[in-house]
Amino acid sequence: MKAKRHRKVKFIQADQNQLTLLPQSLEELIPEHHMVRFVNALVDSMDLQFLLKEYKGGGRPAYHPRILLKILLYGYIEGIYTSRKLAKAVRENIHFMWLAGQSQPDFRTINRFRSSLVNDKIEQIFVFVVEQLLSHGLIDLRDLFIDGTKFTANGNKYKAVWKKNVKRYKKQLAEKVRELLKKIDQENALEESYYGDKDLRELGEEAEEISSQELEAIVDELNEKLKDSPDNKELKRAKRKIEKDYLPRQRRYEQQEEQLGKRNSYNKTDPDATYMRKKADHHGNIDLRPSYNIQVGSNNRYGIHYFIGQNANDGVLLKPFLEEYKRLYGRLPERAIADAAYGNEENYDYLKQGSVLPLVKYQGYYQKKKSDVARCVKDQMDYEETFDRYRCPKGRYLNFEREELKQTATGYQSIERIYCSEDCSGCSLKPGGVSKEYLRRITVSPKLEFFRKQVDTLLNSEEGQSLIRRRGTEIETIFGAIKHNFGIRRFLLRGLEKVKLEFGLILLGYNIKKMYKDLIKRGIFEVLWSYFCHFLEKLFPKGKSNKKTVYILANIAGV
Repeated sequence: MKAKRHRKVKFIQADQNQLTLLPQSLEELIPEHHMVRFVNALVDSMDLQFLLKEYKGGGRPAYHPRILLKILLYGYIEGIYTSRKLAKAVRENIHFMWLAGQSQPDFRTINRFRSSLVNDKIEQIFVFVVEQLLSHGLIDLRDLFIDGTKFTANGNKYKAVWKKNVKRYKKQLAEKVRELLKKIDQENALEESYYGDKDLRELGEEAEEISSQELEAIVDELNEKLKDSPDNKELKRAKRKIEKDYLPRQRRYEQQEEQLGKRNSYNKTDPDATYMRKKADHHGNIDLRPSYNIQVGSNNRYGIHYFIGQNANDGVLLKPFLEEYKRLYGRLPERAIADAAYGNEENYDYLKQGSVLPLVKYQGYYQKKKSDVARCVKDQMDYEETFDRYRCPKGRYLNFEREELKQTATGYQSIERIYCSEDCSGCSLKPGGVSKEYLRRITVSPKLEFFRKQVDTLLNSEEGQSLIRRRGTEIETIFGAIKHNFGIRRFLLRGLEKVKLEFGLILLGYNIKKMYKDLIKRGIFEVLWSYFCHFLEKLFPKGKSNKKTVYILANIAGV
């Protein structure tokens, strides 16, 4: 038996000490159709006069904003967000080195450029990319798919300020001040100068609030009293207590109320963040965290507009979201597609005034269609316009009772009509556990009912159903890519303006990356189409008689 012959193993030679006559060009190391070339060309085509005019000149030469913008955008595409990591990439990553022309701006330069220059100009950069998407036919501004998601702020979740607590603390502080005044002024002179003719005991029972200006006035009164009685220890203790304890606390509470505004809470680490409920985990636990409610409008799975909200309610944010959209693009979209969180009377009224078709569901839209089980709800009652009354599923009538003027938290006013039943005794649809005198009442907004009928007509059409089905994949694709693919669930920067900058860069990174892939696919499709046409020309001679065959084959090929 012949012995098995072993072949000699060979390896690719690599010598780290190899000398070259000329240094290797980075241009040769980057593939022709790499994404970094696309980012480079995109920024080169951008008019940066709005950035260049911010440079005053003089002193040490500055890095060109075009180079820094390329580094910043490509960093967010590649998932590199911090200025220190970007500065490191410029020194070590050949793609960043090529973008920077082998210059090496440090992390302070990158951070200063992002926070000082790009911060105020992010809208102009974002609109430029949207214009590029329009010019390539990748989007249109006709349809806008809207939804919101909550991102955690960069703040300690245990450092919360709640509006209810602030009001309670102010009330308690006012009580302490009154008790102190009662003790130190037996002759009633001080309290008359402060309270006038009111009785001190009644004021204490009413628990009225005291402002910091009023506390300062009390200190001035005590100083006047001490001039006449400089050795009065009770007055000195009271003055020291108010100056060192009560007055600083009152000022802090007033500052907190000013910071809260119309919000119910804020975070001490990031005062612009509001506490919002996050989705339950796999154990069913719901957590409260300082967050921002991010509203995004999409078209063809591109984010074409975004808005940073401080309110957990999506419906409250639709109007400011579209107002910002109108300011940027000069007009509102033709159709707005959103879920039931936005379906309220105020939003429908706003969309009507802006000539926007509202393909916006409302609360109970799907339950309204499920009428298999009789329920004592308005949607299952028949309205008799002649008698202005409703007829319940059991044949009993609810007559008009009164009208009320309702005002929302945003100041929007609407008229609601209340209808009450004559008798609900013995009704099988009556809710359990109520008294025998229970009467069913329903509240109806005529204007909202009018809008709902319009929405039903739009949503029940074939095109409306198609748009509603698209909404989930349109907007959730963006949120899924940012949260899962990019791994971003928490902001790095603090403050409303900086969070707006950060999310703008994140969405820009997503849009540019998707645009690059779509254009590459289009280029491949155009090449394949040219090959297909060339094949058809060879297969069939030119002539009118073969046009029909060519069209049939093209349809079979899906082109």
